[in-house]
Amino acid sequence: MPKNAAELHPHDPAWLTRASGQLEAIARALTGIPGVDVAIYDHIGSTSVPGLRAKPFIDLQVRLLPMPDVRELSDRLGPLGYAQAHGSRPDSPGVYRDVPRGDEAVPDEVWDKSIFTNDDVQAIVHIRRADSPWGRYTVWFRDWVRAHPQERERYEDLKVRLSEANAGKPDYDDYTRAKTVFFDEVQDAFTSWARKNHPV
Repeated sequence: MPKNAAELHPHDPAWLTRASGQLEAIARALTGIPGVDVAIYDHIGSTSVPGLRAKPFIDLQVRLLPMPDVRELSDRLGPLGYAQAHGSRPDSPGVYRDVPRGDEAVPDEVWDKSIFTNDDVQAIVHIRRADSPWGRYTVWFRDWVRAHPQERERYEDLKVRLSEANAGKPDYDDYTRAKTVFFDEVQDAFTSWARKNHPV
């Protein structure tokens, strides 16, 4: 973990290429899991938004239904260099479960998730159920920020302030939690936009 775990870097177009390559490799590794009927692969997070400063770890998302056992995921992703993440702290946000968000009435178990990391390629894979609202929100938010440069700039300004405020901390848990304020503020805006402009 770097000295400033939340340090931001200028957007690097190579992030998009790296993400595409990793998603292809992950899709090959996860193809054929018995019983899995739905598999969707996304590049999410700040590295997926051209022009947006970000931590240099690419965020990837895999949406599966049903969710396989974590041991099955570990066996398939391990040869690619991915290991299950357990969080820096006992209450690290979003490691085993997403905080419920939005206005959809869904079963509690849809918020369960797993995270796998690969330090060699600087990638984080968020594995969610395909029926998780969070899975859609990450894609909707990405596309909304891409389509609204002023919101991208406003989000980047917040990220820069939070990065400076959290410099020197051993992890970026506090940085991640602080960003939630922005998501809370824009949830209705990006959800409304996405439902008109984005396939569900």
